[in-house]
Amino acid sequence: MTRFVRWTALAATSALLAAGCGTGSSADDGKGSLSWGRCKATADGPAPGSEWQCATLKVPLDWSKPDGEKIGLALIRATARGGDRAGSLVFNFGGPGASGLSMMPSYAPTVSRLRERYDLVSWDPRGVGASEGVRCRGDREIQAAETVDVTPDTPAEEKAYFADAAAFGKGCQKDAGKLMAHVSTADSARDMDRIRQALGDQRMHYFGISYGTELGGTYAHLFPEKVGRMTLDAVVDPAADTVGHARNQARGFQRALDNYLKSTGQDPRTGTRKIVDLLRRIDARPLPTGAAGRELTQTLAVTGIILPLYGKDSWPTLTSALDAAERGDGSELLALADGYNERDASGRYGTTTHSQRVISCLDDRQRPTAAETRKLLPEFERISPAFGTFLGWDTAGWCHDWPVPGQHDTPEVSAPGAAPILVVGNTGDPATPYEGARRMADELGKGVGVMLTWRGEGHGAYGSGSDCVDSTVNAYLLNGSVPEDGKVCS
Repeated sequence: MTRFVRWTALAATSALLAAGCGTGSSADDGKGSLSWGRCKATADGPAPGSEWQCATLKVPLDWSKPDGEKIGLALIRATARGGDRAGSLVFNFGGPGASGLSMMPSYAPTVSRLRERYDLVSWDPRGVGASEGVRCRGDREIQAAETVDVTPDTPAEEKAYFADAAAFGKGCQKDAGKLMAHVSTADSARDMDRIRQALGDQRMHYFGISYGTELGGTYAHLFPEKVGRMTLDAVVDPAADTVGHARNQARGFQRALDNYLKSTGQDPRTGTRKIVDLLRRIDARPLPTGAAGRELTQTLAVTGIILPLYGKDSWPTLTSALDAAERGDGSELLALADGYNERDASGRYGTTTHSQRVISCLDDRQRPTAAETRKLLPEFERISPAFGTFLGWDTAGWCHDWPVPGQHDTPEVSAPGAAPILVVGNTGDPATPYEGARRMADELGKGVGVMLTWRGEGHGAYGSGSDCVDSTVNAYLLNGSVPEDGKVCS
């Protein structure tokens, strides 16, 4: 099962480039300071270059018991190149579940200007990667689950769908143990403030992408007086609950698909109908792929179509994959789905979606039933004929029979008294639609949320080809120049 939610553009469009960074042997001294050392290689790749340093910071497992059991957070940094250092700039790349240790070295060229004044810092949040990362099932189980129909058409398919969801949650609980109840966004926001203290910064300078915007908003709510220069890009709608997020994504991905179809000279309605027909045929008879023991199922096909919609540069790849599928060859869509699912050539899968589910199901209180979902499906199908059914069923299956209760319906991000926070929205964003950015700016509060709009395509705006966006964000982060609220970059 795959949820197309809160996932950073870099990871999606690069099929999760593995930079290969271990935490080294360094740890904090128990007083919150850090001892940095060379990063180690991991099973996913070699160590990054010598400019990168790693350390481990101990934080409370349970923030209500600050003197109790501790867990380790794995951090990575590259120090500022210029002489006029402003402090540390902390990055979260989304998910939830994206590994900062893997992503930061890959993303560093995009933010090279910011390194003139900042140490570039990221971390694996609790429950992710090298920070007590969770693995809910093995590679063979993951591959077997790809045959589960996530848009069940019969009672038998529905039973299998929910049985798989329940089994996934049990696997997470078995692996995570007591950590399962302590990986919420609020927990990670409190971790962020401990990271700020350990870095020696008076204020938190932060760059959050996708889910990282929800984390940043949560931090601002909890620690408004500690907010420094904070940029939120590809913004998660803080006013949307579980069903609301699914509606938003149905609109966003259908909008991106329509724009893609227009770019190829097709009428969006006609092109969408053609894709829906293809998916129905695949549902009835999966396509051969040339990969031993693997067919292209409807679920994998949808995942393969979703991936290139994250970035306009990938649209030609989508055209090729759809053409191949129409000819009865599922290999190209399977390759795209494997990229999204972090499956390598040897059949090993990454665990980003495991961490994503553990964190989001602890955050989200809403648990729609199968009956409630069935009532929602007509609406979802009207919003998006191509993706509505998948996202509708996901509202019931994602946290079905979850071992721990969720904490809230929507996150609290109001931050009265905080310094101005730059909120960047992209009108063509498929995964975190533009409307959510305006709501984030409003909920942060008057004088706090400052809105910057880019009329572009893809998930996220910074580093996506707009000199206007990049220069505005750079001026804010490097010099503290707050743009006029409502500025538009076209």
